[in-house]
Amino acid sequence: MKRKIHKVDFCVVGGGLAGMLASISAARHGARVLLMHDRPVLGGNASSEIRMWVCGAHGKNNKETGILEEILLENLYRNPQRVYSIWDSILYEKVKFEENITLLLNCTCNDLVMDGDKIRSIKGWQLTSETWHTVEATLFADCSGDSILAPLSGAEFRVGRESASEFGEDIEPEEADKKTMGMSCLIQARETDRPQPFIPPKWAYEYPTEDDLPYRGHDVRNTNFWWIELGGEQDSIHDTEEIRDELLKVAFGVWDHIKNHGDHGAENWVLDWVGFLPGKRESRRYIGDHIITQNDVRAEGRFDDIVAYGGWSMDDHHPSGINWKGQPTIFHPAPSPFGIPYRCLYSKNISNLFFAGRNISATHASMSSTRVMATCAILGQAVGTSASIAIKHNLSPRGVYQEKIKELQQTLMDDDCYLPWQVRVIPDAVKSAMLTASEGDPEPIRNGIDRPVGDNNNCWTGKVGSYVEYTFEFTQLITEIRLVFDSDLNRIPLNMPCNYPLNAEPVSVPKSMIKAFRIEVVDFLGNWNVVAEEHNNYQRLVKIKTNIEAIALRFIPLETWGSEKANLFAWDVR
Repeated sequence: MKRKIHKVDFCVVGGGLAGMLASISAARHGARVLLMHDRPVLGGNASSEIRMWVCGAHGKNNKETGILEEILLENLYRNPQRVYSIWDSILYEKVKFEENITLLLNCTCNDLVMDGDKIRSIKGWQLTSETWHTVEATLFADCSGDSILAPLSGAEFRVGRESASEFGEDIEPEEADKKTMGMSCLIQARETDRPQPFIPPKWAYEYPTEDDLPYRGHDVRNTNFWWIELGGEQDSIHDTEEIRDELLKVAFGVWDHIKNHGDHGAENWVLDWVGFLPGKRESRRYIGDHIITQNDVRAEGRFDDIVAYGGWSMDDHHPSGINWKGQPTIFHPAPSPFGIPYRCLYSKNISNLFFAGRNISATHASMSSTRVMATCAILGQAVGTSASIAIKHNLSPRGVYQEKIKELQQTLMDDDCYLPWQVRVIPDAVKSAMLTASEGDPEPIRNGIDRPVGDNNNCWTGKVGSYVEYTFEFTQLITEIRLVFDSDLNRIPLNMPCNYPLNAEPVSVPKSMIKAFRIEVVDFLGNWNVVAEEHNNYQRLVKIKTNIEAIALRFIPLETWGSEKANLFAWDVR
């Protein structure tokens, strides 16, 4: 068989949203990265193979930003009909065409070599090319969900539910066990303009009455069938194939119920897709320098080393899944947002191992909130950014916590990752400049908070054609301009659909987004000259490389995607 050896700074295993963002963020900050993923498409539970919604923090203006928002906005712009093949291609290109990333798809990690308490290399089998790939790296990140590097390396990990007494968690059982939340094979339906029959396979389960699906809402227009769930009372890794077979029997049986047993308003609906790869909620969880608990969540997670946040309810699915005839989950309340500390993102006993996703250092109770994909994604960006800092300063993951945690936090915020209760440092040139506007109050654009928080909008608002202006005391050499626009952090619908109604309205770039703008600089004669101009912007975070000298600069919004007003959250020059 063919063999290849790769030497990089940072190796990421697992190409879900967490692994993708870990790879992209590290690469953009200069690290040489390899991403190994065992599927043909990226995105994990968000991909076309599983099709789970990308959910995150509840509440007004709490939407996750950073690279995740960049990807979601790209999809809104290029994929108005929300076609999964196009979504897959957007996820693919964000990694494949990012400078400094080597992407190995269809490659399964199954071995590694240790050097003391460090991973020296990992090995993966690429099915499609019949090739063994060995990856030597300084740092590794396990974003595989199932934490494959844990049993291979000897990293400490947990499986199942803690006892209520271990961490004082009142939503946990009295006795610890190995039970987990189950996995789901989702289904999707499409509405047509005529009646559509359905003949179930003979092996499908039967659900002839509504009482056979208690508490399982199955209005085809409003659910993604997340409750087609099994496996929490089995081994959620080694029994996956057996669980999948059972889930398929359930999935086709549920659709048979909807079509053939009672009136569910689905006469014209056709079964369009069934997932044959189960979406998994829980398996191994690493142990880091801190284990986030239910009590940390409820106390809002105000850690000094906050690098991400959650805000989903502690959504604890019953381990019996659909075989449980009671409520399929309990939504235990959680504040939104709550902070997640950096110390949950690296191994306690393997000195060069990060992790991000549903496998972070958390109890079962807190993981039931932090496991949702938007949260996992920003955890991935935190890990990738930390890896780049560790490479630059020759530090371990723990060393970044000990020596560079402020640099990590500031870098994340500069990349538009919101950190609750933290303020982004403003460049000196901006701090000391005179700031004026043709209308409205421009001061919020340099307050270091790049979204609405509470009653504070933290933005300048003006009409199209108005302007904001910096005047400097001395001529400034400007090499970068940073802008943060309004992508409507409360927008609906979700990014990808759970079903396809007939004549559904296409999605689009948020109306609040600034589409066209220009930046002008004043010359020694007092004339304003254009130094940067854009007429088709659809991104929230925009960074423009420049090489200009200026005593004054103006930002002028020329057009939005539909809103009468233009909002600007930040305008930095450095």
